[in-house]
Amino acid sequence: MEEKRFAVSDFTTAKEIKRIRKLLQLTQKEFARLVGCSKPTIERWETSSSPITGPVVLLLQLIEREPNCISALEIPPRQLPLRLWYMHDQQLCTLIDVDEINRKIKIKNYTDNILFCAFGGVEHPDYESYMAFLESRCFPRSRDKMKLILKDLDIPFYDPFLIIEKTEGRMAEDDFWIRIER
Repeated sequence: MEEKRFAVSDFTTAKEIKRIRKLLQLTQKEFARLVGCSKPTIERWETSSSPITGPVVLLLQLIEREPNCISALEIPPRQLPLRLWYMHDQQLCTLIDVDEINRKIKIKNYTDNILFCAFGGVEHPDYESYMAFLESRCFPRSRDKMKLILKDLDIPFYDPFLIIEKTEGRMAEDDFWIRIER
């Protein structure tokens, strides 16, 4: 018999799955979204008389040890009219809510790596920092043949926000991008 290297249970039970879901105060549908499966899978797990195996065993064990880790992943309701999702590949790095009229910014970081945070180590950026961030995700104002690039993008003048709407703020040298939600 192979010696165990990690203190992870071999299986979990319907009772344990239901208990942890209720600990998190999630519906079956919400819990399914969290763990990346369907609601019928959660229903099946919670009524199963057989042991449940697979990655969910480790996930439940980790959640039970650190239930607050789930609240750290929650996406708050939008507080300002505009929302930007600053992404690295498919990982959400920073959620940015913006009120352009009143020049207000509210952010939530989803990574501890300050190199992946939209504003680095700044937790409460001001509007000028937001504008500088937008410009950092575009080609420079001084770019050679900028008018041709703007024409190709069908943008009448240099505006970082309009450029990001067209390009998702994607740059050739990295895997960061921005999704805009109005």
